[in-house]
Amino acid sequence: MASQKFDQIDLQILGELQKNGRMTNVELAQMVGLTAPPCLRRVRALEESGVIRSYHADLDAAKLGYGITVFAMVSLRSQAEADLKAFEDYVGELAEVRECYMLNGEIDFLLKVVARDLQSFQSFLTAHLTSAPNVTSVKTSLTIRTAKQLAGIPVES
Repeated sequence: MASQKFDQIDLQILGELQKNGRMTNVELAQMVGLTAPPCLRRVRALEESGVIRSYHADLDAAKLGYGITVFAMVSLRSQAEADLKAFEDYVGELAEVRECYMLNGEIDFLLKVVARDLQSFQSFLTAHLTSAPNVTSVKTSLTIRTAKQLAGIPVES
């Protein structure tokens, strides 16, 4: 899929909204040098085109009782498209799995999993991942600390 072409103002809008999606349209317009109505039209166009996918709050997992984050590397018995899709659908229903990436190479999927503690992660692992259909192995790595965590993508304006 080819990327769309954006002018300098579109890129500024995207960068500012990525930093703070709660700002008002008037605040955004001032930051990018527009009046409110054309700024809102540009934002709506970016939303309608799918470039802006959603707005959400960034929650502190630890403050909400999710003390650990684990990366799980999952290998499947079969990589037929139907089996890959079935696994994606399966993990899509697991609330603890916050991100899922299909990989090229020895590991089929990389999952980011949150849990309240090691015991709850162990229960999740055995009840939902290692016993899942078509799974041959699950290797896990517990995070020690997060050195960098940025939402979104680099926006060059």
